[in-house]
Amino acid sequence: MIIERPAAFVTSEFLIRQATQAWEISGAASLRHRTFVREQGLFDGHDRDAIDRVALPLVALSTMASEADEVVGTVRIHEETPGVWWGGRLAVAPAYRGVGRLGAELIRLAVGTAHARGCTAFMAHVQLQNVPLFEKLDWQPLGQQDLHGHPHMRMQADLAAYPAIADPARGWMALTRRAA
Repeated sequence: MIIERPAAFVTSEFLIRQATQAWEISGAASLRHRTFVREQGLFDGHDRDAIDRVALPLVALSTMASEADEVVGTVRIHEETPGVWWGGRLAVAPAYRGVGRLGAELIRLAVGTAHARGCTAFMAHVQLQNVPLFEKLDWQPLGQQDLHGHPHMRMQADLAAYPAIADPARGWMALTRRAA
């Protein structure tokens, strides 16, 4: 007799917003470390850099009974030069990668937040396996380059596809479903 274990519970409701509380900020840093240092081996020791001092951390939070519970996705944004914004360190926890839209919702928050702050160009270096997602979200490839020993695509968002988000700390609830 084979007994199947139930799949781990993964909520279908997520809060997408700017990280403002200490546990959200540390949760985003922890998720980045697990993703880019331990899992992918892109960095030795840690992935923190000077950009973290000026970047806005954005998060996807799982919810339990409609209350924020755990950081399960993150991205950071910063203004490099007047009007030119960059997104980076987009990460979704492994257990939540099969959940539809988390990465897309974080990208929407990232570009919309920058758009509300006077962004005229929003850029990112995207790992090659993620280029199709970004293209579906109205991003254009601008050329491939190696970063941290791995190939990335430099990409630019079509700002017309991203309405301005004036209050990213308020965020929104995203209802998702696990991909089949």
